[in-house]
Amino acid sequence: MDRDRIETVSLRWLRRLVIAGFLLITVLPFWYMLVLSVRPIERLLLAPGTLLVPLRELTFDTYTEVLRSVAGGGQGFLTFMGNSAVVALAATALTLLVAIPGAYAVSRLRFFGRRQIDVLFLAVYLFPSIVIAIPLFVVFTRAGLRGSLLGLVLVYISQTLPVSVYMLKNYFETIPVSLEESAAIDGASRLGIIRRVSLPLAAPSIMAVALYDFMIAWNEYLFALLFLVDRPDRWTVSLGLSLLSDGVEVPKTVLMAGSVVLTLPIVILFFASERLLTEGLTSGAEKG
Repeated sequence: MDRDRIETVSLRWLRRLVIAGFLLITVLPFWYMLVLSVRPIERLLLAPGTLLVPLRELTFDTYTEVLRSVAGGGQGFLTFMGNSAVVALAATALTLLVAIPGAYAVSRLRFFGRRQIDVLFLAVYLFPSIVIAIPLFVVFTRAGLRGSLLGLVLVYISQTLPVSVYMLKNYFETIPVSLEESAAIDGASRLGIIRRVSLPLAAPSIMAVALYDFMIAWNEYLFALLFLVDRPDRWTVSLGLSLLSDGVEVPKTVLMAGSVVLTLPIVILFFASERLLTEGLTSGAEKG
């Protein structure tokens, strides 16, 4: 009995230590970035390793400079964030608009090649982005979409749609067919069944897919660089951050403020929908 109790207590403390270790590894870099962004550059040069900022040293001038427009002497991140928000929201909405009916059709309808759909969707990710970057650049240039946010939205849709269909299909397959059959007996049409039965039950998975799509579009850099490099007024926030990192005259405190501005929206979205995200990521498992 004493041995079992010792093992239980030991495992409990070991679990706490492991969780604390992972938490420290995850939070410490972001905390240090946040600390650097609110310190004057002269104080940073004197004590670069400080993890706590005295109140007398606290400053938000770096954020003012980052968000101020370029014409006003700032870095223009407010414009970059607006562009990123437009692109990410549009790409997420359009991806879900196509992925939801596509995933439902693959999970419920019977047609030739249905079993090979999963392989085809996942095969898209066997090719690195750089492989399709040049062909897309040529095609979009000839179509007159290079330098436009619309072209970037279309690229992100092509990148996120396969995995979105795959994730949603796995969840739709866990919804009992009997629920939809009952709704059909009551006189509901196929669209009515999807709207009143399937979509409400699939809400956690849809939220997880939406967050995934949004994060991809918000943080992506390669295609944004290819399509918008000659249009600074349409740059996304990731391009703006690369401009700060390449600038020798830009203080590192301003660079860290830009990094916080880039990261914070994703962190807020993640914690605001943590429960739905957790349910959605595990919803593709088989139910007993």
